[in-house]
Parts: sequence; structure tokens; C-alpha cells
Amino acid sequence: MTGIPFKENTVVVVFGASGDLATKKIFPALFGLFREKYLSKTTKIYGFARTQMSNEEFKGRIKGFFQTPTEESKKLVDQFLELCFYHSGQYDQAEGYEELTKSIEKFEAERGVKEPHRLFYLALPPGVFVPVAERVKKYCHPGDKGIARLVVEKPFGRDLNTAKLLQSKLAPLWKEDELFRIDHYLGKEMVKNLIPLRFANSFLSACWDSRYITSIQISFKEPFGTEGRGGYFDNIGIIRDVMQNHLLQVLTLLTMERPVSGEAESIRDEKVHLLKAVKPLNKDDVLVGQYTKSEDGKKPGYLDDKTVKPGSKCITYAAITLEICNERWEGVPIILRAGKALNEGKVDIRVQFKETKNGIFKHVARNELVIRVQPDEAMYMKMNTKIPGVSHSTTTTDLDLTYSSRYKKFYIPQAYESLIRDVLNDDHSSFVRDDELEISWSLFTPLLEYLEGPEGPTPVPYAYGSRGPSLLDDFMVENGYVFQDDSGYQWPVTTPQSPGESKM
Repeated sequence: MTGIPFKENTVVVVFGASGDLATKKIFPALFGLFREKYLSKTTKIYGFARTQMSNEEFKGRIKGFFQTPTEESKKLVDQFLELCFYHSGQYDQAEGYEELTKSIEKFEAERGVKEPHRLFYLALPPGVFVPVAERVKKYCHPGDKGIARLVVEKPFGRDLNTAKLLQSKLAPLWKEDELFRIDHYLGKEMVKNLIPLRFANSFLSACWDSRYITSIQISFKEPFGTEGRGGYFDNIGIIRDVMQNHLLQVLTLLTMERPVSGEAESIRDEKVHLLKAVKPLNKDDVLVGQYTKSEDGKKPGYLDDKTVKPGSKCITYAAITLEICNERWEGVPIILRAGKALNEGKVDIRVQFKETKNGIFKHVARNELVIRVQPDEAMYMKMNTKIPGVSHSTTTTDLDLTYSSRYKKFYIPQAYESLIRDVLNDDHSSFVRDDELEISWSLFTPLLEYLEGPEGPTPVPYAYGSRGPSLLDDFMVENGYVFQDDSGYQWPVTTPQSPGESKM
């Protein structure tokens, strides 16, 4: 990120300003950009919601979530809050939008703005996306005299039909270049690093295919359950929550061909080409589970959540194997894994290379490239070297890039900070395009219909705080992953608080 401010006199409107997403993520992200001098002091920021509250109440509500690591940054809080205003209005009535537009136009007139630059962020439930998008276009859009951008949060539908329906209602109102479908995982530092890592390093490009790679895993683990929000999660499940969006997006960047340029559409074109090469998901290559109470009985099971329907078959853990039918990846199993109430919280990518079959080192461990997305960003290549001293034996060690030690003085933006900056710079490369969304849903919808239908399997129970279903290791082996003896290997540890990595 460069220290150049955005276009001056930009107007940002956050709809759903009283909700958790806006309060805990969006406004803190805007403050983070302001703190790091990536947001102009001439920006005006509106919070819009139905809740009645004063400007002071609104500011008091959001500032508690700002990150102020230094004394200097603490002094910037009041400066940032001077840019913020709260506006109350109903989402389905014209009056609130008309009053908002009058305030925006007054601000722009006072600043002598000839080409308005407005960003509208829908931090809202999906049920009100369309009504708000319609009214924003009708009452708040600057028309041909300026630029408007609409940011829409996931979920973008719950299956192929609902995604198409949402798009059919948004498309006549907002052009594709005005729409930003945000998946915050694409703003994470290590995900943004995948394109430079792959295409700026010839040694990786040379071995990045089925000749050298035997399997790929993308894993998402949460150490907590639904915690009283099961009624919401019960209608979604882990596949919709993180696999069809977050993990699939990571997959495309990890496996797509090199774009012809760094332009956003070139990158998104290659992501779409890759998704078209994914084979239909096989229901026999899926493991699903649902967590029960912890072994010590202290943590409740999913069905113990009173907001969950009795007897629910909602999937809280899933492992799915995908196949890509192109010259580069044919025959390489790619496993997506995600679950709640597991033994740790982390997101990582694991690329396992083929074994050394012949010669004096034919019994050494396989190389693995591990990219830890969170927590504690890192990437390391597990490799074999001679044990120091007079021994001729080998051991497994690593080439380690741990961000907390290598980049101590660098500002690493939060995901929403990075993506909001991209929107304001009109960079679509980290956002989901309409055809990309449709293809991703076309892959997952048949599988979801099977899993949630009468013939779908009963999720395998696993204890809260465990690694997942007991069948997991067998599933991994059947789908190409080779477990190795890592008893002599020390996992990279980034901080005194971090215990390193547990088994898979």
C-alpha cells in the first residue's frame, strides 16, 4: 500500500451502521485507513440505519473498536470522528434517502465538488439488499456527473437460483463496474500474496503442477461453536458459510493460470477459466460432521443450542475433494476442509509435493509448502537437510518466512481496510464478478441439495474441541494426502503465546 490519499471529498455511506458488521469491522477499517494516511481528511462518512440515536451516541458506539497502537494514533480518533455523521431512516421509505442526499449535496457544494465520488456500503442482511440498492440508485446516485460504487456483503444468495435472482434485480440498477461483491478473505494479507508468490518466483512456477505436486489442502478451523447463534447458522451450514466463498476464492488464486496483465479483469478472467475446469462435485468425496458436547462435558453440542431446531442435520464440519480437469492439475486432489468447535483456530494452505522415489534419499519426507493465512501470517517450505555435526542422517526443517519476525515495522492492513481501499481506488481484482459467482454456485448447489435432502447422510458426530470427525484421517489418505513422521520436526512458532502447529 502506498501512502497516497484517496480522491478528496469522497462521500462514504455505510448502511446498517448500528449493526455488528459496521460497528466492529467497517468503521474500524475506515479509521485504520485514516490512521495510516490512506484516507483523506476531506472524506465525509455517514452511518445510516433505522435505529434512533444521536451523533454522539453513534460515535461513542464505534470508537471503542478502533485500533490505536500508539499514543499518536489515539490522538487521531477525535479527528476521524469529526468526519462521521449518523443519519436515521427507514430502508423502505424515500424520506431518509432524500434527506441523506440533501446533506451530501450540501457538503459537495461547500467543497466545490464538480465530479462527486460516492461509495455506498451495504452492511445489511440479504433481505434488504435490493430495496436499499433500488433507493440508493434512485435518490443518492450522482448520475452521469459523478462516480458511485455499491459494496454488497455476502451471502450472495444461498444457491444458484437465489444468486441469479439477486443478480437479476441488481443488474438493471447497477452496472457491473459499479458493483463490488466483497468477500473479506480476499483482503487478507496472505491471500493477496498468492499472485506475487506464484507468478513472481520462477522456482515455484517451474514445479507448480501435477508433475511435482501430489495434493493440496485449504483448511479453515474455528475453536468455537455457534454460541447461541445456531438458529442463524442452522439455515446456512459450514459449506455456505465459508467453503463456497472464502475457500473457493483462495483455491482459484492458488491454481489459476497466469493473467495476461495485472489488470483486474485479467485476474478475474483467469479465476473464471479455472472454475469452469472444476469437475462436478462427487457426493462420495465428501465427509460431513456435526459437533457434540466436549469430552469433559463443559462445552455444549450443536443440538444443545436452544436456538437450533431439534434433530437438525446441519453440517458444522465438511471436507470436500475437488478435481480440476486441465493440463496443469489433472490428477491432483484438492481438499477443502472447514469446521466449527475444533481444537484450534487457524486457516492455512498446504501443498504437498511428490516423494523422492529413487537414489540415496528415497526415504526422506516429502516437501510441503505451508501458507498460514491466520493467525500470525507465515509461509514455510518443509525440506530435508543434513543433521548438523558428524551425522550423515537427514532431518526435516524449513525455509521460514514468519511475518511477525520478518516485517516487524510494517503496517499490515486488516482485510476490510485493504478491500475498502481497493473500492475507493476502483480496483475490482479482489472482488467477485457476476459470472464467477454463478459458476461457483453451480458447483455447490447440486451437492447442497443432496446433503440437505432426504437421501443426504447423517453428519458424523465429533466432540467439541477435537480435530473433527474420527473418519478424517482415513478420508485424507483416501484422497491423496500422505501423513508423515514429523517427530523430529519443530514447527515454526511466531510468538511466545503461539503453541505452533498441531497435527493437521
